[in-house]
Parts: sequence; C-alpha cells; structure tokens
Amino acid sequence: MAGISRAGNIAVYWGQNGGEGSLADACNSGLYTYVMISFLSTFGNGQTPAINLAGHCDPPSNNCNVFSSEITTCQSNNVKVLLSLGGAGGSYSLSSTEDAQSVATYLWDNFLGGSSPSRPLGDAVLDGIDFDIENGNPAHFDELATFLSQYSAQGKKVYLVERLLEIAQHQ
Repeated sequence: MAGISRAGNIAVYWGQNGGEGSLADACNSGLYTYVMISFLSTFGNGQTPAINLAGHCDPPSNNCNVFSSEITTCQSNNVKVLLSLGGAGGSYSLSSTEDAQSVATYLWDNFLGGSSPSRPLGDAVLDGIDFDIENGNPAHFDELATFLSQYSAQGKKVYLVERLLEIAQHQ
C-alpha cells in the first residue's frame, strides 16, 4: 500500500496489491483517515465501466459485493472510503459534457447514494470519489466533478479528492 500524508491525515490507495491484506485490516490499523479503493479503470466514451481490484475479487462474477461489510467497518472507524477513478492503466476518457453527466450518474447510482440493483461493491455507500487521472486527455473531468458535487445538495456529502487535499492543507 502506498500512502501520502497531509497535515496529520493519511490517505492510502488500496486494491492493487493482492498481498496488501483486506480493506477492513487497512481501516482497523488506525493508520489511515482516507482509503481510496483503486481503481475504476474503465469508464466514459461509451464503455461499460469496470473496476479492477487486482485479484481481490472478480467483478464480472459479482463477487466484489463482499466488500460492503468491510466498507462499513472502515466507516465505523471514522475512515472515509473513496473510489479512485483512473490510475496508470486502464481505458478511460470523457468525450463530452453528456458523457461526464452519464459517468456521474453511474458513480452516484452504483457507488454513492443511488440505488442501482447492480452495485459492484454491494450496498455500502462510499464517501466520495478520488480523481487519479494519469492517462489521456483531461477534458470534461472538471464537469464530472461539478456533476458529482451537485449530489451533495441531495443530503449526502460527496467528497472529491481536491477538497480533501484543500481541507488537509488548511488544518
């Protein structure tokens, strides 16, 4: 697990190393304030979104919903759990404002406060989204962030990584 520290808060990316232990173990360690589940590595541009957790589970067989209880364990330990978008590998881009809106709706319905019947990580509601956009054109990601932030007005705070870093810098 690779981590970063900001003003006493520590964030860690979890999900890309099969030997890193469970998500609940990371949260129960007491070391982290934020855990980013990495990565939703395929999305946008008409693609079917796909999560890659490097051997922790097999999304096509729907067995990643076992993480629902681990996510709630993290949250009960006051650890914010975010889904990280992108990463160094994968296939992701946003082709238009409409594409950004579509991805925002997918993220809300499947990982945040929405109620899709096919939530990849089960019924647990994540705390927000981390943008780890390392490949390709960054066009329309600002619009994606804007669309996601509009869901905060519906009664659930949706954390975006830019806000987390800004908050950490001012503490």
